[in-house]
Amino acid sequence: MRPVIAAVLDLCCVLVFVLIGRASHSEGETAAGLARTAWPFLAGLAIGWAATRAWRRPAALVRTGAGVWLLTVAGGMVFRVLSGQGTAFTFVVVALVFLGLTMYGWRVVARLATRSADV
Repeated sequence: MRPVIAAVLDLCCVLVFVLIGRASHSEGETAAGLARTAWPFLAGLAIGWAATRAWRRPAALVRTGAGVWLLTVAGGMVFRVLSGQGTAFTFVVVALVFLGLTMYGWRVVARLATRSADV
């Protein structure tokens, strides 16, 4: 898998998480509001990609997938605290579950698709 495609997929996972979260809390869909909510997780995503060197094996399940997912959530929460945004326990759980299912999930699907193509 090409790193650019993997990065776009991870980016989409974060943006969908933000859009669903803002919509479920009736916070509106302004560009400023979306940016305010998204930037901590996008920064966490960048840290995850850098720390795991995801561009080398972007679809790897454990080294890249788990690392990028967990660092995205951890970084997102740290940056939310630093910027005065909330980090309620349930929010952390929802972020872990949703981003885990999507960010790790697309990698599982890619792995299965690659194996199917090899057969």
